[in-house]
Amino acid sequence: MSGGVDSSVAAALLHQRGYEVVGMTLQCWSADGGSTSTAVEDARRVCEQLGIPHVVVDVREEFYTTVVAAFIAAYRAGRTPNPCTLCNPRMKFAVLQSVAQAHEAMHFATGHYTQVAFHEDMQRWCIRRGVNRGKDQSYALYGLTQEQLAQATFPLGTMDKAQVRTLATALGMRVADKPDSQDICFIPGGDYWQFLRQHAPDVVQPGPIVDQEGHLLGTHAGIAFHTIGQRRGLGIAVNAPRFVVRIDAAANTVVVGESEALLRRNVTAADVVFGKFSPAMLAAPQRVTAMLRYRMAPQPAMASLDDAGYLQVEFDTPQRAVTPGQALVCYDGDDVAVGGTIGA
Repeated sequence: MSGGVDSSVAAALLHQRGYEVVGMTLQCWSADGGSTSTAVEDARRVCEQLGIPHVVVDVREEFYTTVVAAFIAAYRAGRTPNPCTLCNPRMKFAVLQSVAQAHEAMHFATGHYTQVAFHEDMQRWCIRRGVNRGKDQSYALYGLTQEQLAQATFPLGTMDKAQVRTLATALGMRVADKPDSQDICFIPGGDYWQFLRQHAPDVVQPGPIVDQEGHLLGTHAGIAFHTIGQRRGLGIAVNAPRFVVRIDAAANTVVVGESEALLRRNVTAADVVFGKFSPAMLAAPQRVTAMLRYRMAPQPAMASLDDAGYLQVEFDTPQRAVTPGQALVCYDGDDVAVGGTIGA
């Protein structure tokens, strides 16, 4: 329970359905040291109102090591990380699973707008898109393991946000009108540039901006301030629009080019996690729809595994701004089939 309206309503729904519910809040590391304390207090009050126990698990040290340090390392490598896709399987749901086992609980739940499905014929679990497509969070949860999915449940998977807030209001919850968090949870205010200046000053050192032929066009303030596909804020004077097409971390260099240079049909992903599709199924190419970033419209493609175990996806049409560090998630209908982290 994060202290927000979604997880609060999820707990209330399970309580109404007759489950014996225990609320759990993770006390995570935060750059300002205070935001998680507020979340803990909000969650505690909701549990008190529902009449259910509340457990706080201090994971600040593990969270920093697993999520924050990886976030910084990605920028050092010239990548654009998505910390939620790492945090969900390796921190949030891993701890949920551990606490559930300690309480001898059959299931654990969150307030995500998604669903979970079991395919009897394949004996495989997978994340399934939430009914409310505008709030669907299946992309961020692609990395959940088969063991985690077997115990997970998502009470809000068939609801939309308006329904959730209406129910919270009807229950008299103080968090009914609490705004949704739009920031990276460990960087309150969302100023990740300032965060990196303080915690990873080596990735915010000035360096050259060059074209694809190596001609110097200007100077950047730090490779972490740029991402693939970026056009604005480059500070270069050229006759035609230029976009970031590559970040060379070793040389501390940003490479720019024309829009056409951003188009790619073939994408490789590492750290592959299998949902509906097993590794054996991907020995031969499978028809999927795939997303390269959150909120992207899924695009038709073929997916397979190569001999080294990397996920290889070939899109039917070239895709723009394939960004190392982001998640590549493939769907079979509404089900997450397989996903991984985009490489260079």
